[in-house]
Amino acid sequence: MIEVEIVGVRIELPSNQPLVLLREMHGERHVPIWIGTPEASAIALAQQGVVPPRPMTHDLLVDVVETLGHAVVSVNIVAVEDNIFYGQLQFDNGATVSSRASDALAIALRAKCRIWCADSVMDEAGVRITEHDDGEDTEPGPTVDEERELRRFREFLDDVEPEDFDG
Repeated sequence: MIEVEIVGVRIELPSNQPLVLLREMHGERHVPIWIGTPEASAIALAQQGVVPPRPMTHDLLVDVVETLGHAVVSVNIVAVEDNIFYGQLQFDNGATVSSRASDALAIALRAKCRIWCADSVMDEAGVRITEHDDGEDTEPGPTVDEERELRRFREFLDDVEPEDFDG
């Protein structure tokens, strides 16, 4: 398994389809996952630190798990088949529950747990985005780096369709 982080959620044109972009923590590959609008909103709100006046479904689930004396310790993206990504919640007692990848990611942000991607998923759906900033010894701030990656990724997406990620 490869540890990943959520770069962000974007709406890609012309399809107006939301996608969440994952980036491997110690590498250059990214995994784009096309998701539904409600899940995109849930992920974006959590990333922005927005706390709704009443718990959303993902907040409720994390609250229930914690109230029962447990915790979500990790979220795993375990498979991709026909452009459908499969997730899994891993609990502190070793139990796992199957999940849609988008819901698992929304829960991971709320549970503040690590996100892992199966090697096979990264090999099949991962896209390499490299930096060409020679001589830059200092690490750029996350906003500048993230915007540059997203701009380059959007340029890549201009010529790609979801079907292109089929194995």
